[in-house]
Amino acid sequence: MKVLVTGGAGFIGSHVVDALIEEGHKVLVVDNLSTGKKEHLNPEATFYQLDIRSLELEDVFRREKPDLVNHHAAHVDVRHSVDDPRHDADINVAGSLNLLECARRHGVSRFIYASSGGAIYGEPEYLPCDEAHPLNPLCPYGVSKLTVESYLFVYAHTYGLRYVILRYPNVYGPRQDPTGEAGVVAIFARQMARGEGVVINGSGEQERDFVYVDDIVRANRLAQDLLHGQIYNLGTGVGTSINDLFALMAAMTGYDAEPTHVPPKTGETFKIYLDATKARVELGWQAEVGLHEGLRRTIHSHQGAT
Repeated sequence: MKVLVTGGAGFIGSHVVDALIEEGHKVLVVDNLSTGKKEHLNPEATFYQLDIRSLELEDVFRREKPDLVNHHAAHVDVRHSVDDPRHDADINVAGSLNLLECARRHGVSRFIYASSGGAIYGEPEYLPCDEAHPLNPLCPYGVSKLTVESYLFVYAHTYGLRYVILRYPNVYGPRQDPTGEAGVVAIFARQMARGEGVVINGSGEQERDFVYVDDIVRANRLAQDLLHGQIYNLGTGVGTSINDLFALMAAMTGYDAEPTHVPPKTGETFKIYLDATKARVELGWQAEVGLHEGLRRTIHSHQGAT
């Protein structure tokens, strides 16, 4: 099978690419390298340095004729989406629509979409959130991810697109950018490795559902054989506070300084963790790498890269 992976030089996307190639698939990567890195590119993948908004994307579909699109490219900075919602929508909505139109015009009827289980639901009415939870995003980023989910439903109804939506929790692991706005585990890991001061936004009592990247990759592999218009939360169903995460990582690294607390980020949900029962029953998926083991692997990947 020939798979086009957008964002395939990024954190999660590059791991998905590696798994697809290991399975023997032909993989195309579309990434503008705004946040992705060349060193994350699998040399066996065919790389196109393109923005998903580019008109040149049409040429890639015409030339390569992929069987499946796995869409990971996105603007993921919640704070920046609040400051500049038009920019966020231009990438996440207009860019995704350009991708969908290319797929439609060139007969690609299979699509996997990486959505957000952290931003779609807003402040939860109950926890853990299942897929039936009301959708009330608190930031433009969440709105943009939800909008693309709606477009996928329309393309399935109108054009016969077969798709699966995977709503991600807080994903962490090797290759996550420690300099970006997303990725608290990577940020803490590098700050601790360098002996720098660790900064926590807000009280630190906010909770997230942390899932190791290998488990997310496995969900993508399971989803590509299903593609029946369903939405799946991926998560552990357990929240971990940022304060507890800091304490655990400090103990694992020998870091002995106290964190500095700064004002919370605008637009972020305070507590969110996800019920992945549907994914377990229908995909045969559940998170397998525990938080302690996943953090150990992640911290190890940052050692020597300070």
